[in-house]
Amino acid sequence: MPHRPAQRIGPFALARTLAWLRLCAIAGQSVAVLVCAWWMQLEIPLLPLLVGIGLLAVFSVFAAWRLTQPWPVREWETVGHIAVDTLVLGYLLYFTGGASNPFITLLLVPIALSAAALSVRAILAVSALAGFAYLVLLYWHVPLPMPMHDESHGGFSLHVAGMGVNFVISALLLGFFINRLAYALRGQQLEVQRVRERALRDEGILAIATQAAGAAHELNTPLSTMRTLLPELRREHAGDALLAEDLKLLEGQVDRCRTILREMVAFGKAQLSQEPERLSVTQFIHGCLERFQLLRPEAEVTLSMDEGTSHTVLRTPPGLRHALINLLNNAADASASRDSNAVALLVLREGGWLQLSVRDHGPGFASTGELALLGQSQKQSGLGIGLALAEATAERLNGELIAGNTEHGAEVCLRLPLAVIADH
Repeated sequence: MPHRPAQRIGPFALARTLAWLRLCAIAGQSVAVLVCAWWMQLEIPLLPLLVGIGLLAVFSVFAAWRLTQPWPVREWETVGHIAVDTLVLGYLLYFTGGASNPFITLLLVPIALSAAALSVRAILAVSALAGFAYLVLLYWHVPLPMPMHDESHGGFSLHVAGMGVNFVISALLLGFFINRLAYALRGQQLEVQRVRERALRDEGILAIATQAAGAAHELNTPLSTMRTLLPELRREHAGDALLAEDLKLLEGQVDRCRTILREMVAFGKAQLSQEPERLSVTQFIHGCLERFQLLRPEAEVTLSMDEGTSHTVLRTPPGLRHALINLLNNAADASASRDSNAVALLVLREGGWLQLSVRDHGPGFASTGELALLGQSQKQSGLGIGLALAEATAERLNGELIAGNTEHGAEVCLRLPLAVIADH
C-alpha cells in the first residue's frame, strides 16, 4: 500500500498529543477527587473542584473540534492550549494544598512536551507560566485536610502515597507521549530523506532528458542524410537482390528512428500542455502492446484483463504509456536471459486502484528487494533508467511501483489511484 505522509512534529502534533493527555487528566482528576471525598472522607471543596474539571472537559471538546478544522495550528495557539491546561491544574491544586500537594510536579509535563515540539521562545513562555503558577501556589492555597482517622501519622502517609501515585503517573505520561513525539520526529526524518532521494532522482532524470533532447536534435541531421542516400543506393544496386533487401530493411529502420524522434517531440509538447488523453483501459493497453510489439517482435505477450476493468475510461497522462512499455521491455530482457520470450501483463481493478502487473520468466530481483537506482542496471546492456522512470511516473500520479519475485521470475506492479487517472 502507498505510504502515508509522515506525521510532522510541531504545533499540530503537540496539540493532538495534548488532546489525548487532557482526556486522561479529566478521567484521573475525576477519580482522584471522588476517591478523596467519598472513600477517604477528606473535607475538600468538592463543588469548586468538579467545576474546574468540568471547565477542562468543555475546553477539551473545543480543542478536539479545532483539530478537525482545515486551517493550520499555529505555535501560539498550542501555547494557549498549554496555558489553559496549566491554569486549570493550578486551580485544582489551589483547593488541594497548593505547592505541598505531591501532584504539583505535573506542572513539568507541559514543559517536557513543549521541549520536543516548539521553539525556544515558546518553551520559555510555557516554563514561565508553570513557574508563575508554582510561585503563586507556594504562598496562596487552601490547606489539604488530613484524614479523620490516624491523625498522628495520616498526613505523612497520605503525602507519601500521593508522591508514589504522582511518580507512576508522571513516568507513564512522559514515557508514552514523548515516545509518540519521538515517533513523529523519526517519521519526519524519513520523509525528508525520501524527498531528498526523490529530488536527486528527478535531477538525474532531468539531466538524462536534457541529453536526450540534444541527442535527438543532433541525430536528425545524419538520419536525414541516410534517408536521402538509401533510395539512391537501392537504385544503383537494383541488380543485387540480397543487398537491395538489406538496404530496404535499413531504410525502414531509419524511418523508424525518425518516427521515434518525432514522438519524443510530441511527447514533450504533451507533457508541457498537461492535457491527458481520454482512452478506455482496453484502448490504452492495446496501444501500448502494439508499440511494444514493434519494438520487440519476438516477445510473446499474454494479456489478462477482466471485463469490468476494460471499459474504464482513463485520463491517460503522457508518461504512463512510456512507463508501461519500459516495464514490458525490462520483462522481455529478463525472460530472454533465461532463453524465454514469455511476458505476462495482468490488468486488474482493485477497489479504487488500477493495477498493471508485468511478469517475466527471468532470474528475478536480488534478495534486497529494492528497485535499482538511476543509472544502475542488473542487465549488462541496460542503462538503468527504465524502472526509475516508471517509479517517477507512479509517484507523480500518487501511485506506487512494487517489485517482487514469483515462482517463475519477477513481477513489477504499477498501482495507480483511479481518483487521479480515471475520467469521472
